[in-house]
Amino acid sequence: MPPDVQFEQDLCAAGYQRVAGIDEAGRGCWAGPVVAAAVVLSPQVLAQPTLLAGLDDSKLLKVKQRESTYAQVLAHADGVGLGVVPAYLVDALRIVPATRLAMTVALLSLGCPVEALLIDAVKLEEIALPQQALIKGDARCLSIAAASVVAKVTRDRLMRGLAQVYPGYGFAAHKGYGTAAHQRALRQLGPCTLHRKTFRPVAEIVELFT
Repeated sequence: MPPDVQFEQDLCAAGYQRVAGIDEAGRGCWAGPVVAAAVVLSPQVLAQPTLLAGLDDSKLLKVKQRESTYAQVLAHADGVGLGVVPAYLVDALRIVPATRLAMTVALLSLGCPVEALLIDAVKLEEIALPQQALIKGDARCLSIAAASVVAKVTRDRLMRGLAQVYPGYGFAAHKGYGTAAHQRALRQLGPCTLHRKTFRPVAEIVELFT
């Protein structure tokens, strides 16, 4: 079953009219930032979810489908916010706090008031708003699915651009994930400033170059 708006509608029935869905991309990568998005869907979408037909968990969509649904989300959202936390902060904070930071920045950059949050798997305990952490929320909740697509498309575009700055690593292809090709490039070239040096596979190679 594709994600629906049941969670949003339940919150609206409880008096919360503006609900943000939040998700991230790049949490498990060896290189590059963790990117989060917050999306407030319009009342029109909540009343007629078919306006975002085809929207699903970003991991289940092909590249062209993600690009298409990304455009649909921007057209039908009352607010979209982004948070980008670079690799050196991932190393300094560790990945879970860095993910929460990216989500918080995304929420604060929405540019519209929010009354409640629907978040994929985590809670933002420092944010004083009603919130639900939904396991596999990107597959169950339309707002979170929208955020997952925005975060994924944004991060992929960033990594394609960074591939021009850091040639040889194949970032445009693997986007910083731990593929065999990425590991070969890392062993040949050593880590660059985009790499998360506290992640074990990268840390092991860092030792070879120090």
